[in-house]
Amino acid sequence: MKIKTKNDRRVRIQLRQRKRISGTKARPRLSVFRSVTHIYAQVIDDLSGQTLVSASTVDAALKGKLEKGVRGGNLKGAEAVGTAIAERSIEKGIKRVVFDRSGFLYHGRIRAVADAARKAGLEF
Repeated sequence: MKIKTKNDRRVRIQLRQRKRISGTKARPRLSVFRSVTHIYAQVIDDLSGQTLVSASTVDAALKGKLEKGVRGGNLKGAEAVGTAIAERSIEKGIKRVVFDRSGFLYHGRIRAVADAARKAGLEF
């Protein structure tokens, strides 16, 4: 795979990570994706191929609760998604996860999601 764009580089890093990271029923994978305007998080059981829990800034339930000035493209929006994904996971009985940054640097909004999820009770 020849790297021509930043996204090609990210996908290559993501594939390299996914060789080592896998979610099970006991410890599913928390996958985070960010676009310019939104951020998405999913808790995935890779053995069965099912998404157990999801949260994003596009989600109507979360979007209605966001304060003024909080969007998916900023840190406060990422923190809101991290808190929401942790609360929804704990409701389903999931306390331990494996964090998958999807080829993004562990910095900025990706780190904000992880820190907020840890603060809300998820362990990884």
